[in-house]
Amino acid sequence: MTTTAELTLFADYFQLHVSDADSDGDLSDAWTPRAVADHLAVARDALGIGTAVNVHVTVTVSLLPQEPVDDSSEFDHVVEASLHVSRGRLSVQGCTDYTPEAAAFEVMPGWNRVRASRSNLARATEADVDSDESPETTEKVRIQVWPAPEAAARVIKRWAT
Repeated sequence: MTTTAELTLFADYFQLHVSDADSDGDLSDAWTPRAVADHLAVARDALGIGTAVNVHVTVTVSLLPQEPVDDSSEFDHVVEASLHVSRGRLSVQGCTDYTPEAAAFEVMPGWNRVRASRSNLARATEADVDSDESPETTEKVRIQVWPAPEAAARVIKRWAT
């Protein structure tokens, strides 16, 4: 069974966070130069998803029973990584959001795979701070989550600015 939710999140500091809702989600050491280039910071229980803009973005969260088909051709930038969720509660939020008030989702406890697919990046970047004023220029992020063994993070498709 697939569960989907639509969110609008403030991508403060050009990032969104996906984490174990019961952890501190500390990514302070994870934003290496490589992570910045890949738009993906990885810690055991938290992921930082880089964005092209520092304003509101639309986010679709899909909880899946298994790995989805590869539709990366429909997106500008696609990354994925493993995330450990201790008690099965996943948090999706803007980087400076208050965690207890963040959107929370029930997932399988243990290792999950998270794929972040981003689109409309050129139009959002061009509009910059005004990008969230119109759906035509708003950055779109799709976050897919499914149970899977731990595996290395990877860039499936890289957006060249």
